[in-house]
Amino acid sequence: MIPTEADIKKWVKEAVKESLETAKPKEVLVTNVQETFLSRKEIGVKLGISLVTLTEWVKQGLPSHKQQGRVYFLYSEVLEYISKKRPKKQFDWVT
Repeated sequence: MIPTEADIKKWVKEAVKESLETAKPKEVLVTNVQETFLSRKEIGVKLGISLVTLTEWVKQGLPSHKQQGRVYFLYSEVLEYISKKRPKKQFDWVT
């Protein structure tokens, strides 16, 4: 079967749509405030944890975003995760 022009247009349209849905922008609009993605090192320093601990937390469900082979975090998502999943008394210093 030889694809028609309509088939090719449909495939290209689907591929572009899929690419746009999976692509993550460098900044995300969160409640009318732009929040910049933080690197693993930056979020580790903010939380006062090692990269090994951070990796374990990601495996356990800590929200992260992959972009161009790297992992980034939104501080608000991380704080929300910590408040829901971890005992509060351990993280009173996190603001």
